[in-house]
Amino acid sequence: MDKSKRLFLKSKRSFRRLLPPIQSGDRIDYRNMSLISRFISEQGKILSRRVNRLTLKQQRLITIAIKQVHILSSLPFLNNEKQFERSESTTRTTALRTRNK
Repeated sequence: MDKSKRLFLKSKRSFRRLLPPIQSGDRIDYRNMSLISRFISEQGKILSRRVNRLTLKQQRLITIAIKQVHILSSLPFLNNEKQFERSESTTRTTALRTRNK
């Protein structure tokens, strides 16, 4: 076989299928915060199904559980800690500027 033809052949390596993020015994519930926190981004957004590697049914249940947690205020809607610190520091500097004038 020519070297040029060998390049286009698929490799026969087997790939390892990744384990599902939710095991069969895990309950998708608003009280299970350790499970729910895995499916939320740093900004507090719900991660997509493609990123989570979930089935459609599991993604729907996760979304419902996250929304219930938001409503019960166990988890904030947005993670604004960095923005809050930044805005607090800017108000201090503007207050100092107005005093000096």
